[in-house]
Amino acid sequence: MSRPAEGGASENGALRGRGRLLRVVELAEGAAGQICGRLFAGLGHSVTKCEPPGGDPMRTREPVDSEGMSYAFAAYNADKKSVILDLEKDRDRLDRLLAAADILITDLGPTRAAETGLAPDRLRAAHPRLTVVSITLYGASDPRSDVHGDSLLAESYGGLAAMVGEPERPPLSLGGEQAAHTGAFVGFYGAMLALRRPGGDAVDVALCDAAAYIDWKSDVVHAETGQVQTRSGTNSGRWRIVRAADGWLGFIFQPEQWDAVVELVGHPALEDPLLSTDQARWELRDAWWAVVERWAAKLPKREMYERAQRLGLPFGYCANLADLASDPQYRARSFITDAEGRVRLAPVKGLPWRFGPPPSLEAEALVPSPRNPEPGSDGADRAPLAGVVVLDLGTITAGAATGRLLADYGATVVKIESMDRPDAFRVWPVPAAEDAEAMEESPLFQSNNAGKLGITLDLKSEAGRAEMRRLVARADVLIENFTVGVTERLGIDPATLRKVNPRLIYLSLSSQGQSGPESGTRSYGSTLDLLSGLASVTGYGTDGPMWSSADINYPDQLVSLFGAGLIAYCVVQDLRGTYLDVSQRELVSWTLADRVIEYLDAGTVPAPTGNRRPGSTPHDVYRCAGDDQWVAIACRTDAERAALAALVGADRLAKKPSHWWADHREKVDAAVTAWTRRRSKGECVTELNRAGVPSAPVLSALERAQDPHFARRRVFLDGPPRQKGFPLRLAGHEPPPPGPAPRLGQHDTEVRDGRLPGHVPEKEHTEVPSQRPGGST
Repeated sequence: MSRPAEGGASENGALRGRGRLLRVVELAEGAAGQICGRLFAGLGHSVTKCEPPGGDPMRTREPVDSEGMSYAFAAYNADKKSVILDLEKDRDRLDRLLAAADILITDLGPTRAAETGLAPDRLRAAHPRLTVVSITLYGASDPRSDVHGDSLLAESYGGLAAMVGEPERPPLSLGGEQAAHTGAFVGFYGAMLALRRPGGDAVDVALCDAAAYIDWKSDVVHAETGQVQTRSGTNSGRWRIVRAADGWLGFIFQPEQWDAVVELVGHPALEDPLLSTDQARWELRDAWWAVVERWAAKLPKREMYERAQRLGLPFGYCANLADLASDPQYRARSFITDAEGRVRLAPVKGLPWRFGPPPSLEAEALVPSPRNPEPGSDGADRAPLAGVVVLDLGTITAGAATGRLLADYGATVVKIESMDRPDAFRVWPVPAAEDAEAMEESPLFQSNNAGKLGITLDLKSEAGRAEMRRLVARADVLIENFTVGVTERLGIDPATLRKVNPRLIYLSLSSQGQSGPESGTRSYGSTLDLLSGLASVTGYGTDGPMWSSADINYPDQLVSLFGAGLIAYCVVQDLRGTYLDVSQRELVSWTLADRVIEYLDAGTVPAPTGNRRPGSTPHDVYRCAGDDQWVAIACRTDAERAALAALVGADRLAKKPSHWWADHREKVDAAVTAWTRRRSKGECVTELNRAGVPSAPVLSALERAQDPHFARRRVFLDGPPRQKGFPLRLAGHEPPPPGPAPRLGQHDTEVRDGRLPGHVPEKEHTEVPSQRPGGST
């Protein structure tokens, strides 16, 4: 296996504020908990992985390298330490680890946690300053979390799978372990919020909530229109994936860019006056799309992508893992390097990032000394980010959603727009709403901007820039997701604003990062689905790539969770003056780190495998009685397979070894489908759960809205209007419902007079003492 590169210098030089070394204990068998621990290890903190006798089963989960090490294990556990622990026999040693720790990451279900004395409330009682991050399928106290859950089950119950795939084919899980990565990012953000609270807190992350949070637009659309969105696929919408001479191309454009499309394709049929309006193009789509498909089939995918980008069209080509390994943008930014057998994959520039080897099974971590006793706190229910002032220049989704997450947990977020060019999301059409264009303000804008203040500035004028400088001087954070180069033209680039406020935390969320030959490209989430490699491993098999669709825009949603976590991390660690450069494309590619390492080591170019994943079989969705009704099943153990075989009346399969089940998927699928097709989805889930078979219904937006789980956990909020809620739960703090999104320029007078409504200066925040003597990150 290629050796990961260690270290990574900050592009800020010496960061302002030392940051303290966090001690993290990881007690997690699933991917999400291990990825969450990986984030801390990557940032240079001490992460001790607790493995059962014999080692974590993921160590040998296929595919593996020549030494039998799983690529997934290597990716998820780089830079950690390891200790072998039997939870029943080694409790004293575990207690010593926890006594010295700042954070515990666990994915134990409620029954197992209670049996071992590791339930979050008991842990917090025994270790009052320990932050506990619990990442399970349905939540720390939900008995359904006793059964192991993975991304397929989370994306099914969360409704995300219902939105991915072709309309007449089964729902799809996104390639890799996307719900696990989403849940890990949520857990990391929650840990930072907990560390801002006196004495820490318990963080409860449900993977199905994380998946539902990603798909928030479907819920809002259903509430507004009564329409239940479903899979739109790659060849039926306004944007499509077409075959190129050497792969696939994402044909992505806005109605006002039609002239550029005509110029790109250069075919007289597209110049027909009958195609002058978006409505007419939709009605005549079969005719002109055929022209586009014939044109694309003759040309290389990257050539078409580059030509389209030069015309300002946000096209993307489907990059596979071989493309990424040699990609000039990734090489220029050192996102992927394998010189002399060294690999480095860093999801952020601006903070030191490590990508070292995983721990060996033999090298156990030393148990550190306990923390010194610290004074207790009054435990006041104060919002974790109270006192933090954020200037939000984010537009549409990525930047604006990051600001919303910070506002939800107490930050004073000031949304800055131009009167001449407000956030385009204010008038963004709602799919399936006949009167969408006539709406005064889009409900999608409301969800992304609830709880913020709103002002207008003309940053093209000296007066506007002067006002911006006054705001920056008293702000803590700035967020922007402009096209690269815009901030310099407006005089709000990091170098300029650092002179105004050296302590400003500045987050740039761009398509491909702030440097490199493709930094100025234009994109939407669907563009990045393709360019990141995610689409190349999502799909039904040999039928071509699949994206998350314009209705989800998965990269935009994912980066907002990561961005909020980074900002909270810099606040907690007092890393002031930090410039965070996050490429949305690189971040999504980072979720495929195990496949990247596999390619660099073995030359394997992964292809879509439907819902099947290594280490589990059967692992798929199965049709139930009714229209578009499905249940997901994910078996990891022989016992689970035997239980499934007995339930579906296929006793002959019960004693077959796991490799037989994997090699004879067609026979297995036929037996399971014969059973599920005769039952409703609810009946299937009830009987599967009773038999102990890991399963979940594939929910639509309508079914999700009716499920009390999501209302109880406040994943969505009933307004009016209905809007997305919160991706996590804190035991000690319940955020209030956010106020409405600001009207354009609503708070101009107050903010320009120096007043920030609802803002409490951070100096009044209860001082949270250092959890333990720490060093620099």
